Amino acid sequence: MIRRKDLTPHRACDSHEFRTPLHWRGELMLCDSGVSKRSEVNNSDNFEKLLVRRQSASSSQSPLTANGFLLSIIFLLSCFSSVAQDTTRIKLLFVGDIMQHDSNIAGAYNPVTKKYDYSACFEYVSPILRLADLAIANLELTLAGAPYKGYPQFSAPDALAVELKRSGIDVLVTANNHSLDRRRKGVERTIDVLDSLGFQHTGTFKDSLARVETYPLIIEKDGFQFSLLNYTYGTNGIPVSKPNIVNLIDTVAIKVDLAKAREQQSDAIIVFLHWGLEYQSLPSKDQKTVAALCLREGAKLVIGSHPHVLQPMVWNKEADQVIAYSLGNFVSGQRPRYRDGGAMFWVELQKVKQDSIATTSIKNVEYELEWVQKTGSKPDFVSFPFRYFEGDTLLVKNKTSQEAFMLFAKDSRTLLNKHNVNVKELAHKKSDTLIYSIRLAVQELDSAQLADPILNFYGVEKVDFESYSTFMLGTFYELELARQALVDLQTKTVIGPARIVRRIDLEDYKQHR
Repeated sequence: MIRRKDLTPHRACDSHEFRTPLHWRGELMLCDSGVSKRSEVNNSDNFEKLLVRRQSASSSQSPLTANGFLLSIIFLLSCFSSVAQDTTRIKLLFVGDIMQHDSNIAGAYNPVTKKYDYSACFEYVSPILRLADLAIANLELTLAGAPYKGYPQFSAPDALAVELKRSGIDVLVTANNHSLDRRRKGVERTIDVLDSLGFQHTGTFKDSLARVETYPLIIEKDGFQFSLLNYTYGTNGIPVSKPNIVNLIDTVAIKVDLAKAREQQSDAIIVFLHWGLEYQSLPSKDQKTVAALCLREGAKLVIGSHPHVLQPMVWNKEADQVIAYSLGNFVSGQRPRYRDGGAMFWVELQKVKQDSIATTSIKNVEYELEWVQKTGSKPDFVSFPFRYFEGDTLLVKNKTSQEAFMLFAKDSRTLLNKHNVNVKELAHKKSDTLIYSIRLAVQELDSAQLADPILNFYGVEKVDFESYSTFMLGTFYELELARQALVDLQTKTVIGPARIVRRIDLEDYKQHR
């Protein structure tokens, strides 16, 4: 079972960008004092009774004893203050545009099973997604059903959404320029599919009543409450079919919605905006204007999508606010320079409760890069996070791919190192040991299959993740041995499709034990 782990907080530095009229919310200092006789001071009534008893007892004592009593009262007051204070943290992870071009859809199709399988696409980023307490992404397509098609009018297989859920995505925003690609059917069926899979989502609505009842979207997780808003600059000229609603960037409407979000009294307001100019690495004037409006009206986090390339990230520590103008492509069929990857954006929030007052502030902000490899064979389009694959020359298969990977790394770091404010790349340690297995495509193995001599020779393991299970054949410390095992499996058994995978779960365990 892969479980969440803490990320190491990064260092802080000052910034004075994006000053707003919002009052600054500072961090409260914590008292590390231990609590003596906690059961006696766990509320104000007990404390007052204790104080009366101590005062009565001290009336006949010497001055020295009385001084000791006063010191004990001061100590108890300090402990009572410590008991009343509670600190909690939560890690949010935002990822960029989820798209499905014709090449992505064709690459996910399995001609043997005649089904779409996206497990390979996200298998290496899913351990990272599961580290987050809450993972939020931009779904830039519709789930309108067959015929499945990419650009310019997207409709992806439902299997994509199923795998996103399995991989650890919790929330999807749906207002973008492709929301209406399949008109009313696309809007409503997308909502139905996401509802059936248990996603929280916002940005598009079946009718005005649904919007009134669910917008801004309230997300509750681990004692935190968030208000999420989502808007797009347009819908490629396609008019909205009544009674459907797609949230458009309208400053008057945004101010009204943010006023409603403030009334929800959430710990933080998040605005996810589909905006900007495609393929431009710096934010436009309009992006900056809309971002400033959102921050001025109460947003703590502003996250952007649509340019399909990375744009700068700004953490204004003085105002306690963050902007990520564009996170690039999380997965797509786009292969030109700058467009073949994106960033996973970490925001850690801290809430301090003292008595009945809670103050939420941004504790840490970092990003990490991921790059999408087009393998040219099935399964195609695999997302490789840098924390596991930077420098890999075995699964990043050929010289062309290796050069594209390194170029994306260089371009991204040049841009973000120059223009980011207080947002650094997450440090990651390269694994000392690479481990491989053969991942079987089957969901279950019967007794006859389990008795197969090849499976018994290499050993088969059922690996349980948070929401599904899979079977792995063998554990190999050399890729060539894994390749030979795959040949044996394919030529000497009837198990079916299989592929070589890196065992990130075992590598992480070995590295951190």
